[in-house]
Amino acid sequence: MQDLKHSSPLNTYIEHCRKGELAYQVCRDDDAPVFFPRVVAPKTGSANLEWRVSRGFGTVYATTVVYYKNELPLNVALIDLDEGFRMMSRVENIDPMQVKIGMRVKVRMHPGDEKQPPYPVFDPLTPDLSNPHPRPLFHGERGGAK
Repeated sequence: MQDLKHSSPLNTYIEHCRKGELAYQVCRDDDAPVFFPRVVAPKTGSANLEWRVSRGFGTVYATTVVYYKNELPLNVALIDLDEGFRMMSRVENIDPMQVKIGMRVKVRMHPGDEKQPPYPVFDPLTPDLSNPHPRPLFHGERGGAK
């Protein structure tokens, strides 16, 4: 296991963000992606993890809009990255109410500042809302066009 005093998984992740990269881990025992950075894989308990860099493409899995007094509305979204992990972030450069489930997005690093390290946000790729994995229907809801 790595010496956590010198290089914690979080520190490694932040260093990748500083280079403009969205890094994640993969458990070598079962080839499962691991995100948020950890010392051991959550499924196997294995410390046999390796770092990889995501291509940064994903799909909005869930979205909401948060309203703060005297501030512009803020989108909060769960993004399914193409490499197989899900993360919470936000989609920018679009009206928060226009972020839709199934929207394709691309990562961009927010630069951070002296108080906060860089962190990933997403921009929409296209207005195409086609979704190969539609959300499940809820009780009493019907499929098809509305």
